[in-house]
Amino acid sequence: MEFTYYDHGTPAERWERARMFFGARDYAGAARVLRGLVEETPEQAGPRLLLARAYYHSAQLLRAEAELRVIVEHDPVEHYARLMLGRTLQRQGRHTEAATHLRIAAALAGEFERG
Repeated sequence: MEFTYYDHGTPAERWERARMFFGARDYAGAARVLRGLVEETPEQAGPRLLLARAYYHSAQLLRAEAELRVIVEHDPVEHYARLMLGRTLQRQGRHTEAATHLRIAAALAGEFERG
């Protein structure tokens, strides 16, 4: 296995590198670092959520959706993952499915429809 700049360093160093790429709007670079971190620590939601956001911002919507669904499956009350999943589905034109996740996200955030 050949290591690259994206793979180099401790998990903490790679997490910081991924955050720097993301902050610089290099979403593809962030995703390259984060994919390895997610493989190594699949139980940690932070790297997976940032990976989903990197995919979302680089219009890799099916990949974003897949990562977000893993998070929501393991933690159904993870508000931000629900919100991102709803927005990802909206961008794919899947509005009915998106609405369900957006309603759940709003309820988890304490935002209730008044009617």
